[in-house]
Amino acid sequence: MKHETVAGLDIGTTKTCAVVAAEGPGGLEIIGYGEAPSLGMRKGVVTDLEETIKSIEAATEKAERMAGVHISDVYVAITGEHIRSTNNRAVVAVQNEDREVGIADVRRVVDASKIINLPADRQIIHALPRYFTVDGQDGVEDPVGMAGGRLEVDTHIITGGTSFITNVLKCVHRAGLESAGLVFEPLASSAATLLSEEKQVGVVLLDIGGGTTDIAVYSNGGAIYTSTIPVGGSILTNDISLGLKTTTAEAEQIKRAYGAGTPDSADRAFPVKTLDGRATKEATTAQLRQIVVPRVVETFRMAKSKIVENVPRDLVLGEVVITGGGARLTGIEPLAEEVFGLPVRVGLPGAVAGLTDALKQPEYATAIGLVLFGPNGGLENHEYVKRSPSVFTKIRSWLGDLWN
Repeated sequence: MKHETVAGLDIGTTKTCAVVAAEGPGGLEIIGYGEAPSLGMRKGVVTDLEETIKSIEAATEKAERMAGVHISDVYVAITGEHIRSTNNRAVVAVQNEDREVGIADVRRVVDASKIINLPADRQIIHALPRYFTVDGQDGVEDPVGMAGGRLEVDTHIITGGTSFITNVLKCVHRAGLESAGLVFEPLASSAATLLSEEKQVGVVLLDIGGGTTDIAVYSNGGAIYTSTIPVGGSILTNDISLGLKTTTAEAEQIKRAYGAGTPDSADRAFPVKTLDGRATKEATTAQLRQIVVPRVVETFRMAKSKIVENVPRDLVLGEVVITGGGARLTGIEPLAEEVFGLPVRVGLPGAVAGLTDALKQPEYATAIGLVLFGPNGGLENHEYVKRSPSVFTKIRSWLGDLWN
């Protein structure tokens, strides 16, 4: 008898990945995964419906075979330049006669925080409570059961372009799946790679995919800023291909083998196939660095300027965590440290059992994070989710509303 399963689907620019997890004795456990090349997505946006459907079907089929279960609904990762985020605040009067905050009050105040001026072509993807305030006492993580007459919430709201979202969901639907909910990619990656202490102290997560780099800044346990820049690992491959006058496939292999190098590493020569593939020529790691380093630094600077513009100046940030396929670039950490002036580490997915060595890689952070973040809407740190099964069921049902 299989336990209840949960599945995540990450449709990227370079690959589509499906992950299936089941409730095991020690919590959530990965029981299957599958991946397939993505040919129909570019920078988080569907460019070819048929190709995208094919890659979803191929990845899902592999995951189902490995897990020995049928996947019917999935949490779907979403990204792209159309994503925007804002912080909002709302207040309601506590309705219980005994002036005790109930789950219904929490629900009402979070719903009230979703009332924002939204153009007709945009929709809310997430409304994430950062903290609550009860009768002027702020920083409350779990207000349920507290005495008070006035309940406020500070919420991080993420919105997306309706047509972009509809196209992604259309592909999922036509591949025979239902969407259990949409998750903005860096939130999923954060669930798989960040510790709750890091989110508390202040951390920047950069998820470098093939077509986009997603940003999530956490402080006091909650997301305070999220964004996407339309630059990822694919542009690096393209630069190498142009700079060394070789094919994209060869450039990708060179990128994986030598990365950004480190300036103090000995300069060495390596063979490069010519464009027609018939001959090889020689290039050096110094040449490669001249191509790779400026682009990587430029990407980090773009991310940093977004953060500087949108995050309060007095906010203390403890470190930068890099994840996504781009995090595998050799020599990337010192470049990030230089730009951000903060300690940098590569974020590998953890916090879930059943991870094979193949999956303990940064490029699977989003897919694995989906099964962690999806079922509880990222509110795993909030006590009112942990209370009891019946409360959890209620929370789950209203989290369903938060997605829509």
